[in-house]
Amino acid sequence: MEELIASRRGHTLVDEPGTWLFPGRVPGKPLSSDQLVLRLRALGVNPREDRATALFTLAAQVPAAILARMLGIHRAVAVQWQRASGGDWAAYAADVAARPVRSRSAD
Repeated sequence: MEELIASRRGHTLVDEPGTWLFPGRVPGKPLSSDQLVLRLRALGVNPREDRATALFTLAAQVPAAILARMLGIHRAVAVQWQRASGGDWAAYAADVAARPVRSRSAD
């Protein structure tokens, strides 16, 4: 990742190092999402399918209420995703309950 950041450059005539990891053609602007999708597809990555897989996996592992809050989606949508993924939030609750209790340090 550090190598990518160090070697990044835009496609503008004014080629100054910017703050964007994926600089676009317009100075000071990032690469558009459409262009990023085209580049990813050329590398064999299908962003839509990969995103859906990641969300489906997350929905199977996290309670709907937490999923909704994390992603900023409606709870009803999170519940639908969880049901479709066959998720069991009881397993999540058991995992959280099994975690060691962290003591707060007096700083």
